Parts: sequence; C-alpha cells; structure tokens
Amino acid sequence: MLAKRLIPCLDVADGRVKKGVNFVNLTDVGDPVEIAAAYQQQGADELVFLDISATNEQRRTMADLVEEVSAQVFMPLTIGGGISRVDDMQRILKAGADKVAINSAAVANPALIKAGAEKFGNQCIVVAIDAAWDEAAQMYRVYTHGGKKATDLDALDWAQQAVALGAGELLVTSMDRDGTKAGFDLNLYQALGEVVAVPLIASGGAGNLADFVEVFDQAPVDGALAASVFHYGELTISQVKQALAAKGVIVR
Repeated sequence: MLAKRLIPCLDVADGRVKKGVNFVNLTDVGDPVEIAAAYQQQGADELVFLDISATNEQRRTMADLVEEVSAQVFMPLTIGGGISRVDDMQRILKAGADKVAINSAAVANPALIKAGAEKFGNQCIVVAIDAAWDEAAQMYRVYTHGGKKATDLDALDWAQQAVALGAGELLVTSMDRDGTKAGFDLNLYQALGEVVAVPLIASGGAGNLADFVEVFDQAPVDGALAASVFHYGELTISQVKQALAAKGVIVR
C-alpha cells in the first residue's frame, strides 16, 4: 500500500499567500518562498502552489515566483493557476514544477488534458476540481474561476471524463468545507472513489488531527491537502503524521 501524503497548499495572489473561507474574504498569510521553506523543514510530502488570481486576471502563472519556491523545496511541487496551453505547462515545468494543475482551462477546453498528458505523461497532469453540493440538482456542481462561476457539470461525471482524457491525479476541493475546519467532505470523496481509479487528493475542511485520520480511514484518498491549520501553526506536518501512524495509517 502506498503511503498517504500530507500536502500543504499555498494559495497565492499578488505574490502573497492568502487564505479565506468558502473561497471568499481572503487574508494575507505571508511570503510564499518563506512558507514553502518552512514546510520543507516540517517534512511535507508535497506542496501545491495555486496562483488563485491568474485566471480571473487573464494572465499566466508567475514563473519567476515558481522558480524561487522550487529552489527552496525538494519535495514534489504542483503548480496551478492561469495554465491554459501546453506551452504554459512547459514553462511551469521548466521553472521547477513536477506537476501542473489545471481547472478552469480544462473545463473550457477538455482537450488540454489529453494534449498535456501526451506531451508530458499522465503523472504530470493534475485536474483540480472545485465542487459544491447543489441540493436542488442533487449533485456536486463544478465551479470555475476560483469558485466564482457555476457550470452545468456534475463533479463525478467531470472526474470520469478528466481521467479518460489523461489526468493522472485529481485534486478535489469541497467549496462547502473550504476554510471552515469542519472536516473533509467524506461523501464527496467516497462517491469519487467509486467512479475513478487515479490518486485522489482531498481538500477543504481540515480542522484537527481527527479530520486527517477520518478522511484516510473512511475515504479512498491518497493525499490530504490543507492550508489554514498549517499556515497558522495550529498543527504541524509531524503532528499529523504521528497521529496517523498511531491509528495505523501508513505515512512517509
């Protein structure tokens, strides 16, 4: 069995790490290069860097900042935000990324997933999905543009399509749980695990040690991503790993 991964996330806007609740009310957390270096020292398994304003500002991800971050870390680095072409992927990979995450651009142009996978390999292509439960439609609805635009897509259907096109991993954020510290949306990841076989990264809702234990115990996820609890020092990577190991969860 593969070891479970703990993945801090840097949501970056205007060159600074930001964090909000349910994708709004963002507050400044600090310098991404310094924070990345701290997570390297803590023993994070991977790092996700999302340029959260790139798509809405219709610009490309800041490659120079990616280079600075990659110089500080020796763990796998996933970069997303503003990546809408294969050329963008190549530029970010050259800047030091190990994987690229695509979200809004993949929804607008699903062929981008296939093109990226064919050029760089499936393991390089992470499709990020932002989803919120729609009670009226009885489905997890996909949102794009940093959670600002609702689509007609059902997250489970879109996940299957993304994998069929070549996504090697899915990073799925529960918008309902984002920043709430109310625990991961187990129903979402259990449902996804029934329809796709690629690695799943759970994002949104981590608030305490029990939440990490629960998501690995009760949902078929390979990694758990968190921001607030790590950024504000409420938990450290090592604390979470110790708690997981004590419950029999295999960690690195």
